[in-house]
Amino acid sequence: MTMKALIIGLTKASSMAKKPNTPFDVQVIMDDLRDTYVKTPRDQTLLDHFDRLLQRDQNGIPIAKPVTFTKNGETRGIVLIDGPGGGKTSLVDHALRVHPAFSAAAPNTMPVIKARVPSPATLKSLALEILAESGYEDVSDRRQRWFLWNLVRNRLEMLGTAVLWIDEAHDLFQSGTPSEVRDILKTLKSLMQGDGAVIVILTGIKSLWQIASYDGQVKRRYTKISLPDLTNAKDGKAISRQMEIFCDMAGLLPPDEADLVQRLIYASHNRFGLCIENILHGIELALKSGADKLEMQHFAEAWAMQEGCDYRGNVFLAPRWSEIDLAVPVIN
Repeated sequence: MTMKALIIGLTKASSMAKKPNTPFDVQVIMDDLRDTYVKTPRDQTLLDHFDRLLQRDQNGIPIAKPVTFTKNGETRGIVLIDGPGGGKTSLVDHALRVHPAFSAAAPNTMPVIKARVPSPATLKSLALEILAESGYEDVSDRRQRWFLWNLVRNRLEMLGTAVLWIDEAHDLFQSGTPSEVRDILKTLKSLMQGDGAVIVILTGIKSLWQIASYDGQVKRRYTKISLPDLTNAKDGKAISRQMEIFCDMAGLLPPDEADLVQRLIYASHNRFGLCIENILHGIELALKSGADKLEMQHFAEAWAMQEGCDYRGNVFLAPRWSEIDLAVPVIN
């Protein structure tokens, strides 16, 4: 997938009629901006992958019930890959919250359960996390692993769960031996078979796909979505437009520095989520300073606060900013 024409859309829209003049005003604006979800073509890509895994009613509307792809009742899953700060968690969270198959869940059901891999990351700790997210916490961690996973399976079936989403899934595999990795994959596979089988969504960094495709059977059960990095040539205009929208919501004039967006994308490690975060941080400093316009200096100040660097390592100040090694910041 490319982001050739990064489509910008907002689930919320507002504009400031007057300039904020108190810390509370700034807080209200920033809460509004942070609650704004920015749609991109990535949303449609995820929807396309996801909708093929759901059954439909007689009117063709997706319902909270997985498609089974074999006579044995096997479901399928999705592995979604992106770098840290790419926005993958927000992407999946939004997709599942607004999807019509889950937006009107029946009482006493949980069609979607999200579990973040805990620390320490083990099969037992993950089972306990899933049980807790399902509302079942009265279980001893001294129970054997097989007992806990049987309980997980029964719990998912009882709640009518169609999707189990495991976030930061790479943490579950990183410190495991080959036999432990096989056990993890075998356990997830068992949740995708038979009565009460669920769709499994795994989200994580790029190493996750190498682990999840450990063998052919596992690779066959998951489709892969790898979110692309941003580039100025491909996404610069769309990022600039989104910045203008945010500025309008905040009552600020947008910046006009020629290379600001290039610097912003580079400073954000070419990742969409970090790019949005850095825009919002710059706007917050502009509002707190009483400025009428968002400028490069606000980004520079935000970057210095974040990275603890002087002007030599500041992407928004250094003349040769593209030569800065972001992995090795120049500090005071």
